Amino acid sequence: MRIMGLDIGSKRIGLALSDELGIIAQAFSTLNRTTEEKDIDELLTIAKRNNVEKIVVGLPKNMNGSIGKSAQKILAVVQKLKNVSNIQIEIWDERLSTVAINRTLIEANLSRCRRKEVTDKLAAAYILQGYLDKRRLNSSS
Repeated sequence: MRIMGLDIGSKRIGLALSDELGIIAQAFSTLNRTTEEKDIDELLTIAKRNNVEKIVVGLPKNMNGSIGKSAQKILAVVQKLKNVSNIQIEIWDERLSTVAINRTLIEANLSRCRRKEVTDKLAAAYILQGYLDKRRLNSSS
């Protein structure tokens, strides 16, 4: 089962894809946002092209676990995706995923410009890998 991970931001959407076995997440691409309708069409086109059966969307909860404005906007996009697609969609708590990715990239001595190019898709891979790891752990228990 191929799964797509999304890190939805206000300007870009990071995308990641799992391998066919659903074990390893790989950064895939970054989609520059235009309109919500075009973004959703593009996401569904990419999902169809890659035989995606499930989408995992990172939800940026506040540190206390509450839902802020950013998370509300993402939940609205998720609802629209659900309304126009038969693909199963799950939410994944993504607190600090971008922070973790940026820290790793800084430690790897990547320039600010290069970090900007890859952060979103790597955050999507981080989100998706967390989901895949948890799913595998739960299935082995």
